[in-house]
Amino acid sequence: DFKPMLLNDILQVLVPRLDHTRAVNFFRKTNHMPLVMPYLKSVQNQNNKAINEAVNDILIQQEDFNSLRTSIDNFANFDTISLALRLEKHELVEFRRISAYLYKGNNRWQQSVELCKKDMLFKDAMQYACESRDTEIAESLLSWFLSEKNYECFSACLYSCYDLLRPDVILELAWKNRILDFAMPFFIQVMREYLTKVDRLESAEAVRKEEDQEKEYNQQPIVFEAPTQLMLTAGPGYPGAGGHMGAPMGMPGAPLGSMPAPGFMPGGAFMNSIPNSGYGSM
Repeated sequence: DFKPMLLNDILQVLVPRLDHTRAVNFFRKTNHMPLVMPYLKSVQNQNNKAINEAVNDILIQQEDFNSLRTSIDNFANFDTISLALRLEKHELVEFRRISAYLYKGNNRWQQSVELCKKDMLFKDAMQYACESRDTEIAESLLSWFLSEKNYECFSACLYSCYDLLRPDVILELAWKNRILDFAMPFFIQVMREYLTKVDRLESAEAVRKEEDQEKEYNQQPIVFEAPTQLMLTAGPGYPGAGGHMGAPMGMPGAPLGSMPAPGFMPGGAFMNSIPNSGYGSM
């Protein structure tokens, strides 16, 4: 008796001993892959390439695009370009959407955006153009929206790709197509941003000037003003002595020829002013 429904049970028991790549090749040759799907899902956490590709193939056959997207996000060990090329021509738009998602994951931004444009996936196209950080791709998408006369998406793309777009190019496109009203929110935001930058520059320049002035002031040498010196023309002594200190004759330090003037006593007193204390009254 054959009991194929018990196959997954025995595979679960043999998981530690199985070579999963060889097991997948065997079931692929016998065309029994959908039968062992529970086994494949149980070992997919090992992120084996053969297991991942087998699971993705089964999900494509079952047209389960949600599970396929989950498998792609959680287990990335598979040939993404090959799967993207396969899904690009799928009859269901959701699988073509996954193809654009795979191109985006491989930095093939132009292919991803072009595929979204073919399937009218405007939101995905704007998102991938923004994530590409490529101005040419964003502006090319805007031009395509204008050629399709889809002005609402043109305005939405201005919001999504704002930091990638050049205001002069957007002004030219809007003026040529006479849709300045759709582009006006973009220009209002650009004007506000430029004015904010100018205000910041002015504030920074004012702070810089204050710092330069303070630095220049601190670098100046400190100079203390010298006090006015007294010019003494003559010290205490005999008048007209030329600034020499008066000293009694015969005293050390007395200058030569410094005889007291007639009528003066040493110390600058007049002889006639000395009171008569009896000298000579003998």
